[in-house]
Amino acid sequence: MIRLGILLSGRGSNFQAIHRAILEGKLNAQIACVISNIHEAGGVEYARQHDLPVHALTSKGIPRAEFDSKVLEIFKEANVDLVCLAGYMRLLSKDFISAYRGRILNIHPSLLPSFPGLHAQRQAFEHGVKITGCTVHLVDEGLDTGPILAQTAVPVLHGDTEETLSARILAEEHKLYAATIQTFAEERTAHQ
Repeated sequence: MIRLGILLSGRGSNFQAIHRAILEGKLNAQIACVISNIHEAGGVEYARQHDLPVHALTSKGIPRAEFDSKVLEIFKEANVDLVCLAGYMRLLSKDFISAYRGRILNIHPSLLPSFPGLHAQRQAFEHGVKITGCTVHLVDEGLDTGPILAQTAVPVLHGDTEETLSARILAEEHKLYAATIQTFAEERTAHQ
């Protein structure tokens, strides 16, 4: 069974969706550790309520390499196989990426390579696209530039607002992320 290390900065809705998929038997994985760089993040409270190993580490004012070194230490102790970014609002250091190269997943609310970075849904609106969506990709040293593993298209409907579009994309993210982690786990097991 694959052991997941979750990194989050906010409410952790994708983390919660991953956890639900595990509980429902749709994802053969175990959450080994949850780390938030924001103490009061909603995802931290959810992890505590569900008795999941969780650490809230302040990243503010700490150099990236130093902070990531602490995270790596915790993940090593927890025997994390796969790192899943779930609304983690920090770029990872080169050392962190090297330690887990090919084993760090991120979910992004656009059809990459379109609209990387922050406010992807707003970017989609500003460009007037008719279709956007979400992407699960491997993390590399660039911003949302790693190899794409899976995507789901979401139409931009007449009368959509950034909020309504974001909500529909998020619903698809929750399904796509768990399914992609399951596929990743199955492929990893097949190659061992």
